[in-house]
Amino acid sequence: MGVNLRDIIPDGCIHVVSDLRELESRVVAIDAYNALYQFLTAIRQPDGTPLMDSRGRVTSHLSGLFYRTINLLESGIKPVYVFDGKPPELKAREISERMSTREEARRRYEEAIAQGDIEAARKYAQIASHLTSDMVKASKDLLTAMGIPWVQAPSEGEAQAAYMAIWGDVWAVASQDYDSLLFGSPRLIRNLTISGRRKLPRREVYVEVKPELIELGSLLRSLGISGEQLVDIAILIGTDYNPEGVRGVGPKTAYQLVKTHGSLERVLKLLPGAKLPVPLDEIRAAFKNPQVTREYALEWRNPDFSKVREILVEEYEFSEDRVRNALDRLSKASREVKQPGVGLGKWLKKL
Repeated sequence: MGVNLRDIIPDGCIHVVSDLRELESRVVAIDAYNALYQFLTAIRQPDGTPLMDSRGRVTSHLSGLFYRTINLLESGIKPVYVFDGKPPELKAREISERMSTREEARRRYEEAIAQGDIEAARKYAQIASHLTSDMVKASKDLLTAMGIPWVQAPSEGEAQAAYMAIWGDVWAVASQDYDSLLFGSPRLIRNLTISGRRKLPRREVYVEVKPELIELGSLLRSLGISGEQLVDIAILIGTDYNPEGVRGVGPKTAYQLVKTHGSLERVLKLLPGAKLPVPLDEIRAAFKNPQVTREYALEWRNPDFSKVREILVEEYEFSEDRVRNALDRLSKASREVKQPGVGLGKWLKKL
């Protein structure tokens, strides 16, 4: 789920992107799993079930990936999707808890359907969303057919994306989570793949969700802390590597403690009974020295329209008319953003 740093981020450090054209010509590394889960959650039938083809295969993720990526291209953004690899051992507990949460949500979804509680059914169906290896493969195949680059991370996708930003191959990381800031990404864009009109849970109220840009340097200066101290704050709150954090310590308290005392070692000495599930240095190392690779190439190619149609229309039964209209948009947008590729961390052509 990632660490929630929102309560300590000053409003002045959040730039609301009112028009995606503000990001024109920017190369943005999108946390693929994060985006696909957003699509699975948001694109659903009234009872909460995802879009499916006649064989019962989920297609919500492909619908979101296809149409949202075209929207980004039309705004002049150059997206690259970064997929998770093998999760770190430190994350095993968090993954196990997520699986248990999804199983419980599936049970509650079935109960809600039986009781005719459609709103509850929708909520639990969203929580129960799960990406399979087939869904991930189909997403990669679709991106390739669209001419959009994607990168396979050896481990954490957000870590890989953050380091691509540190190396200068991308301008920012796009994710709903704040973890890329802990990995050192100079910029984070939230809400990029879910911006637009959204309904609030259990209320007939709609809000306009807009992308938010956070610059790490500006944030650290405003808070008066270092990047290392930001990681210490996150560990106190709870991260994917130590989900529970330190009991009774919220974001604002964690910030004040670390800023006042300088380091987490000193803070822990002041909190009787405070313990971490694994050594502090191991959690810090997971953020400071994650497993990443420079073995990738970024290149925006001409779309293979027949392949896109084969995947969406012939294989997954999308509307041919809708796909054809979207491909017209893709054709125009891809001509504007296409450029020579980027490989092994060095620009072949500077933006």
